[in-house]
Amino acid sequence: MTGDRHDPAHLRLGLNIDHVATVRNARGGAYPDPVRAARLAESIGVDGITAHLREDRRHIRDDDIARLMAEISLPLNFEMAATEEMLAIVLKYRPHAACIVPEKRAELTTEGGLDVAGQMDALRDPVARLLDAGIRVSLFIDPDARQIEAAKALAAPVVELHTGTFCEKATHGDVQGRARELLRLREAASLGAGLGIEIHAGHGIDYDTVGEIAAIPEMRELNIGHFLIGEAIFTGLEDAVARMRQLMDEARGPAILAGVGA
Repeated sequence: MTGDRHDPAHLRLGLNIDHVATVRNARGGAYPDPVRAARLAESIGVDGITAHLREDRRHIRDDDIARLMAEISLPLNFEMAATEEMLAIVLKYRPHAACIVPEKRAELTTEGGLDVAGQMDALRDPVARLLDAGIRVSLFIDPDARQIEAAKALAAPVVELHTGTFCEKATHGDVQGRARELLRLREAASLGAGLGIEIHAGHGIDYDTVGEIAAIPEMRELNIGHFLIGEAIFTGLEDAVARMRQLMDEARGPAILAGVGA
């Protein structure tokens, strides 16, 4: 069941192509091409593409964004820090969506969610400018009630729940920690949906963890990158996406789908 990405009963799968660019940049050339991966994704059950243009351009580059906008028909989700530089780029290209994330210069990957509650004044203008441009704004946050309520106060239509802690507990076999973090995700998703916010999730999701996250009834989109690109080295991108899509669909089940579509 691949479904229609516009159907509310369909749990969308977004592919983050950053680490195709990481491999490319290791040699400084043009191969492998992240835009080629995005074009392939259109034919294998992916519902959207995510790319994170960082301050230091460690993977995705400016020309990648320009080409993605010109060459793919899937919705593009632009992950970004709330800086004037990134706002200028996203307002120039106007992708389907912009997900505001925290960004530290030395971090290997995004470490935890955005402190929306503590940065309301700094985020108010960027969120408003993006919304005024017709861009769907998402805030990448930890599954915390304060952060969800702050996102609502900023009129953000979407939050993406940081699943990294849950996935880390699962990877290390911490059964109690895994259960505790899953409960936090469920409660956050319920609270956010009750406030009229669309719920997405991402970070660290793999074959072992996707089922529990996909089974959360309020979930509408999962954004997965590192694991799928890594798995594609061994099985190919088409097989990796197909397996993830199968696990997502199995986790939803008829009861969840019936409730979502009701």
